[in-house]
Amino acid sequence: MLRLHPTLAPFKVAVLPLSRKEVLAKVTKEIYAGLRQNWRVSYDDAQSIGRRYRRQDEIGTPFCVTVDFQSLEDNQVTIRKRDSMKQIRVPIGDLDATLAAKLGGEVFNTNLIRGAD
Repeated sequence: MLRLHPTLAPFKVAVLPLSRKEVLAKVTKEIYAGLRQNWRVSYDDAQSIGRRYRRQDEIGTPFCVTVDFQSLEDNQVTIRKRDSMKQIRVPIGDLDATLAAKLGGEVFNTNLIRGAD
């Protein structure tokens, strides 16, 4: 894992669909297009999600945004932090602001960790 500071990372965010199914790809590509306006963003849909996370870890990408089937129902995505591997769910509409805050150094809120009650 390449633990580059977010300001030095070649890509700030990677956008990953959980699978290659067209319904997920469409939403994921829309998110990717929106994020590209603010940061250098990577899109990856090859192989398993675990391998995609590892590939992004190897090049130092600080955050991965994953679109899953639940995203289609609740309009939320999962953000995974490279260094801690913690995950949070955020509304798609809040994604830009959340990523800007996280890239600026804001700490992950453990109340938003996926699966936490």
